[in-house]
Amino acid sequence: MQMDRTGLADFLRRSRERLRPQDAGLPDGPRRRTPGLRREELAQLAGVSADYVVRLEQGRSSQPSPQLLAALARALRLSTDERDHLHLLAGHRPPEGPTAGPHVRPALRYLLDRLGDTPAQLLTDLGDLLAQNALAEALFGCVCKVAEPDRNIVWRWFTDPAVREAYPAEERDPLGRLHVAELRAAATRRGFDPPTRALLDRLTAASPEFTALWQRHEVAVRRTSRLRVLHPAVGPIEFDYELLQTQAADQRLRLFTPPPDSTDPGPLELLRRLGPGTAHRSHR
Repeated sequence: MQMDRTGLADFLRRSRERLRPQDAGLPDGPRRRTPGLRREELAQLAGVSADYVVRLEQGRSSQPSPQLLAALARALRLSTDERDHLHLLAGHRPPEGPTAGPHVRPALRYLLDRLGDTPAQLLTDLGDLLAQNALAEALFGCVCKVAEPDRNIVWRWFTDPAVREAYPAEERDPLGRLHVAELRAAATRRGFDPPTRALLDRLTAASPEFTALWQRHEVAVRRTSRLRVLHPAVGPIEFDYELLQTQAADQRLRLFTPPPDSTDPGPLELLRRLGPGTAHRSHR
């Protein structure tokens, strides 16, 4: 990403001029000819030199670091959207958004339950299954009897052979590589935080296959794809897979919809009538 010097200079100056001194914890003081913070005050709040603030606002500075941008965003009391805009203008990716961990927001639970015609799952970016609707349970099985630390799709793929029975044999190796590549991408985004380290330690200790794939250092995020599932009662079912980002940076909504060229609603309708209890043994 390229730095937009002109846009960055204008945004910083206007943000500084919009912020009242009292909102930043500074006295209003006498003889203030214009509203907003002075450059010297912003520099003091952000822990940088006043000369650097001048050069930023004149478009003459070097590219500011993410750490400096974070300090400026705090000093200017920027909102999350404004902070992200600041990073983009400076040529950096915005910081990750808020995280939710294992908590499922009521609105997402409501959405899952209303998607009656579409299998849908909510997972963390590490692959922990947080919730799924009735049709997803009918397709993939229930995890209600699975210990919570084991409700991870990567863990189950590499430790439970029954998981792979739900997919055509020729697609199992590519799916395994994709699971590891997605986990690598999530681990890097998280900075290998403690939950990531704990999962990686478990997988490495339990699965030589996972360890070998991890060492390949492949990275991918599966946002859309075609997926075939071998359901024991319905037979092969083909889906288009879609990954949707939620408001929380560490959660993903996965949808499984019939391909647009599909003219046979039979398999999905049969799956709906059969309901939970007919899928492979807790394989997702």
